[in-house]
Amino acid sequence: MTWNAYEVIFRLRSPLHIGYSKVGNLQRTRPYVTGRSLWGALTMRLTRDAAQGSGPATDSSKYQEFGAQVHEYLAFTYFYPALQSGNDYQVAWPWDNETLFRRRFLSSYQGTALSYPQQSAAEGMLHEVEFISPYTVDTGQPVFLRGYVFEKTGCKLDWRPACERLQLGGERGYGWGKIDLIDIIDIGDCVNVKLFGGVAQFEQNSSDNVLISLPADKWLLAHTAPGQTNLVGELEPLVGREWRANSYVGQYVVFNGVYFTPGSIVKSSCKVAVKEFGIWHIISSS
Repeated sequence: MTWNAYEVIFRLRSPLHIGYSKVGNLQRTRPYVTGRSLWGALTMRLTRDAAQGSGPATDSSKYQEFGAQVHEYLAFTYFYPALQSGNDYQVAWPWDNETLFRRRFLSSYQGTALSYPQQSAAEGMLHEVEFISPYTVDTGQPVFLRGYVFEKTGCKLDWRPACERLQLGGERGYGWGKIDLIDIIDIGDCVNVKLFGGVAQFEQNSSDNVLISLPADKWLLAHTAPGQTNLVGELEPLVGREWRANSYVGQYVVFNGVYFTPGSIVKSSCKVAVKEFGIWHIISSS
């Protein structure tokens, strides 16, 4: 199989919350869009588009069907916040200067449930949700999301039109996670194509997975399974909720494994395969 690469640029139009962890009453956000979040948004949009004219898209088996097709025919990187500089979009890596990144890109919203008879806040219901701001907090610049989508030969999914109407992350019922598609740049075959301006490099191949080569002492740009290569960074379990047949929305909990987090360092050059949800698996090292 051969793969085509596309650089995709979104503009963030509302707060974006990518669920991470809870500290006290604060729901923290990840500072990037995971592959699972993009997979979920594409699956939802493709399923609902296909159901137009035939009633509401409430059949969970259809979501499973389109989700499996996205896994089979598409692969993607994680998407990172970026600022426009001329005709380019410069990614702001969260691990370069964590304090500056948080001060510039992250904010939070506080809320609580009300106890109407007492006209006061309900006890124990105060919560705070962290989000990636659609404008930089310090300078008011528009915030973009930059990443890559890979399409396998024979793909018939209408993923490009779907990208024009995606909504990412949590709190979507409050209007969060709205994005505008700015551009989809067809890079062509993945032959020695630079990733994010040279952080890594795509490799064309005939396998069922996109392959990426990573030089020594570079960052991992996605969650990566531990392997024989020496990696330095934090480990975390990846757990998500899915909609499965005969269960309520979010009731089915999936454990995907324990992985090194983005921003970890690979100490020797290696080659990785991009698997489901954009997760990296090391297949060789030197």
